[in-house]
Amino acid sequence: MDELTERQQQVLDCISRHLKLHGMPPTVAEIAAALELSSPNGVRGHLQALAKKGAIELIPNASRGIRIVQQESKRAARSRGLPIVGQVAAGSPILAEEHIEDYCRIDPEFFRPKADYLLRVRGESMRDIGILDDDLLAVKRQPDADNGQIVVARLHDEVTVKRLRKRGDKIYLQAENEHFPPIIVDLQKQSLSIEGIAVGVLRHW
Repeated sequence: MDELTERQQQVLDCISRHLKLHGMPPTVAEIAAALELSSPNGVRGHLQALAKKGAIELIPNASRGIRIVQQESKRAARSRGLPIVGQVAAGSPILAEEHIEDYCRIDPEFFRPKADYLLRVRGESMRDIGILDDDLLAVKRQPDADNGQIVVARLHDEVTVKRLRKRGDKIYLQAENEHFPPIIVDLQKQSLSIEGIAVGVLRHW
């Protein structure tokens, strides 16, 4: 798929925002007004270019006949940087669209291994190793982790950041703050899934 120009990306972002706010695509006139463009014909030209590049589909003879191609929508989101994940709803994927509160323009390769997303930390349970409330934890997505790694784990449909300790059939999710007891998981009775491992921390976002 061809790369978009800056103006084409602005038009695509405008369509996405309008869909999110109103549940329907904008008209050509609404796009022109939102982007302060004087000519609707210019907007039509950008829409044709977006359709040609596979970013959208245009439905003939419809005033709101614009459909974003999902693949392009995801590609455009990635181009903004790493997604910042806020509060995670029970039972839903951590990178579900409704969990992404913003994007941070930082190269994933800045971290080793490279990060897939940033998770906003809540609470002081990892304070003693410098992971504080409201920090952004850089996370690499993977379904397993080594003993002693800092992990993002899902337990009882809740997501938590802890140090992983494995002892036989039991997993200890250990806090790095003496005021927080470890979470003990008996794998014979409970299920635990690893969402990823911590690869870095950002502060003052």
